[in-house]
Amino acid sequence: MDYYNEYQKKLTTPEEAVKVIRSGDWVDYGGNLGNPILLDRALAARKDELTDVKVRGHLNTGPLCIAEEDPEREHFCYNSWHMLAYERKLCDRGLCNFLPMVYRNLPSYYRRYLTVDVAMMRVTPMNEYGYFNFSINNACARAVMDVAKHIILEVDENLPWCPGFENTIHISEVDAVVEGPHDPLFQLFPGKASEEDTLIANRIVEQIPNGAVIQLGVGGMPDLVGKKIAESDLKDLGVHTELLVNAYLEMQKAGKLTNKGKPGWMKGRGVYSIAEGVQELYDWCGTDPTLMVFPMDYVNDPRVIRELANFTSINSCISVDLYGQVASEAAGTRHISGTGGQLDFLTGAYDNPTGKSFICLKSSRVDKQGVRHSNIRPTMNADIVTDPRSQTQYIVTEYGMENLAGRSTWERAEKLIGLAHPDFREELIAEAEKLGIWRRTNRR
Repeated sequence: MDYYNEYQKKLTTPEEAVKVIRSGDWVDYGGNLGNPILLDRALAARKDELTDVKVRGHLNTGPLCIAEEDPEREHFCYNSWHMLAYERKLCDRGLCNFLPMVYRNLPSYYRRYLTVDVAMMRVTPMNEYGYFNFSINNACARAVMDVAKHIILEVDENLPWCPGFENTIHISEVDAVVEGPHDPLFQLFPGKASEEDTLIANRIVEQIPNGAVIQLGVGGMPDLVGKKIAESDLKDLGVHTELLVNAYLEMQKAGKLTNKGKPGWMKGRGVYSIAEGVQELYDWCGTDPTLMVFPMDYVNDPRVIRELANFTSINSCISVDLYGQVASEAAGTRHISGTGGQLDFLTGAYDNPTGKSFICLKSSRVDKQGVRHSNIRPTMNADIVTDPRSQTQYIVTEYGMENLAGRSTWERAEKLIGLAHPDFREELIAEAEKLGIWRRTNRR
């Protein structure tokens, strides 16, 4: 078939393409570097013609025209499954709402429950067989397209074509295609590590065996752990992660990644769902045929994770209470990021007989006024909990590491107080006594 001819028939301008959107519609922007830019700009330009257009997206690096140009939210209502810094600022301004979820369920939310009137997403240029590629933005992309009533693709010449599963869409499925120049892809650079970060990272790396399959979460701490792994003597490591970050590139360049210990078809292959980092990371995704991008309902499935020998999950959090509850997505009720896959990987690592999960945090923080606060707290009060106490395993701070699995409330309190900043330990002991979870004979 002449796919190029079909492409030309469907090729239009962003302004024409978004005319299909009506007031009250649900529009999906995809996620990560698949968020549309030209189409978002064109949709925002229709502001005065539309009301109550509801948009879903996630990991949007901004700027988002439908939010910036409609500060009263009379025309557009943006919602995010998982926030980065830009969306967090939108949330602080009242221009974004969070969509609570567990990442492994994201494709099924669309297939079972959600309406998508129009799907708009950035993709690679079409190949000779009529296929576009979702690139490093798989996550739930195929599920969104499967239920969408109308599909518009925005071709971004900078996106790499990435091998994987459910990572393509054919021109025959598409209603419209738009083109236009794009800036280079957004890059996320590693942050500067503190002394506390380094102590935490070193403790975790000591626990990782040769042949381990590594999952790294979002943030500077998991990134630093990956860098320390690259500098270590570890070998024959594997990749199985929702988010492929710069640290994996460092491990690859250091010769640490072989994936040779994985079972079945995964042997010799690294698996991820989305990638975000520097341009060299994106280039690696598009040139290494052993690096495979899969949807979240596979990558984050605990049944898949439990089959990976020495699976090691490394994530960070904002705070932990004395019961072992973990807050990773919000500070109080202020939204920071999202549940993401942290709970998925805690579950999978625990179900895995050789698995381990590490949640790391600095023991304290200093606010803008110079006042120090403990990140290990008596209780969460009404704060949002990401990981229930029943699934928490290793907690790591600069003062040590403790495994909470199977531990009583008083054992947990004792272990966590030992991980707290010394300035707060006596205060935490007093609070634990009030809560009835402290044994005075164990006071240290």
